[in-house]
Amino acid sequence: MGKKVVVVGGGRVAERKVLSLLPSGAKVTVISPELTECLEGLAGKAEIEHLKRPFSQGDLKGAWLVIAATDDSKVQEQVFLEAERRGCFCNVVDRPERCSFIVPSVVKRGALTIAISTGGQSPGLARALRIELEKEFPRQWALYVELVGMLRRLILESGSDDAGQRLERLIRLECIDWIREKEWEKLKEWAIELGGKRAENLVKQAISSWTDSSSN
Repeated sequence: MGKKVVVVGGGRVAERKVLSLLPSGAKVTVISPELTECLEGLAGKAEIEHLKRPFSQGDLKGAWLVIAATDDSKVQEQVFLEAERRGCFCNVVDRPERCSFIVPSVVKRGALTIAISTGGQSPGLARALRIELEKEFPRQWALYVELVGMLRRLILESGSDDAGQRLERLIRLECIDWIREKEWEKLKEWAIELGGKRAENLVKQAISSWTDSSSN
């Protein structure tokens, strides 16, 4: 993304917001006299910019998005009002009426993203639901979704008369159990049935890459 994002606050809530922003390529500036150990580490590695002081007027100049994550209601209001004047997207934590956008809780499994939002009514409930969904969608889903995407492309490229039927057979949730139990031969047979011999090496590579990343 490369856009400037300002996070006001340096506690645990601010830390969660920063960690959710960095994978998108945002240039994050954190304004706070103190930081959590995690945020200090990120600042020390120059992964975020840290202004070690309280928020002041003018700090949002050039910002595209702003998050107010302090425990001081006066500061939260000051951040919101300046963001409004500057036309920045603004999220004031635990104040849905002071938000131009809501940050959902997210479960990510590779290309699969599940977002949970209560519209700002209860961030705690959203987090609880995220924890439950993390159990329902274990990490094996990342490999399954990757394979589905790969096989779908092969099927569409083939232009075969039975492409529609093969696309329907992509949705086979037993694959999750095969991945969990490391029953790679069953997974390969399923993939080859759908994508032909072209799928064999691609499946082997995907399995190897996934098992390597899982062991780290």
